[in-house]
Amino acid sequence: MKKRFAYYPGCSLETTAASYHVSAVETAAALGVEFVEVEDWNCCGATSYSGIDDLLAHTLCARNLAIAEREGLDVVAPCSACFKNLHSANQHLKDEPDLAEHINFALEADDLRYSGTGHVQHLIHLFVGEVGLDAIKARVKHPLKGLKVAPYYGCMLVRPRRHDEWDKPDVRFFEDLLRAIGADPVEFAFRMRCCGASLVATNRKAALGLIRDILHNARQSGAEVISTTCPLCQLNLEAYQDAVNREFGTDYHIPVVYFTQLMGVAFGISSKKLGFGGEFVPATPVLACAAREAAAAKASHGPKVTTK
Repeated sequence: MKKRFAYYPGCSLETTAASYHVSAVETAAALGVEFVEVEDWNCCGATSYSGIDDLLAHTLCARNLAIAEREGLDVVAPCSACFKNLHSANQHLKDEPDLAEHINFALEADDLRYSGTGHVQHLIHLFVGEVGLDAIKARVKHPLKGLKVAPYYGCMLVRPRRHDEWDKPDVRFFEDLLRAIGADPVEFAFRMRCCGASLVATNRKAALGLIRDILHNARQSGAEVISTTCPLCQLNLEAYQDAVNREFGTDYHIPVVYFTQLMGVAFGISSKKLGFGGEFVPATPVLACAAREAAAAKASHGPKVTTK
């Protein structure tokens, strides 16, 4: 039986992070997970709205939660910022009856009400926790043997403090997932450092410095590729590499791909279906590894022998 979830794409996955969207849908389907996109969803408030008006920020998220609850589905968010906002709002609504009353009054204008029965999780939590590493391993056709990957959690995936299995200083679930698909996760000290988020629009030099530090640490760790769970992290770490190089006299050309793209490649899904091809930094190490493993798998079966 398929698992069904309310899929909250957020603003980036239908625009700059389209490759994340298609690879998320493809890998989920391969694992028997069905996504039902939240009908008429709205922006979660991104990283800034909560700093302007907490009540309105929670109301934005509550509307999405109420729509999913009406369908009887828990919410899955691929974007780390969307996950953080939705999860935080959900917890506040459950813990603060007065806040829930105010927000539900506002939701009446949309003929909605949120009762607090819903659960919110990030896509990587769904894959590791509910689908499970054994099921992921079983789906692998072309293990990414020898591919050295820096698992970049970013700072949003581990916020807010939730005091659950995903919220520990020494979490390794991203590394566990990479090993499940045959890749080699490197020891990456800056795996939870902030990429600068939207700081690049207000303090460009400071943001580029944060990006440089992460790229430098990934290179020092021996990574061939950085893998991420967030569209803004991916954008900053990949699209601004040339700007970092100009600003600091460096020479970074490190591919930055989504964890779902790595999973899809290991599952034998075509690179086109996974959104490869539009990168600023070509994902050559990933695709070369996949091609090598596919060729090895084909050769291991040997030529077909026909008899008369």
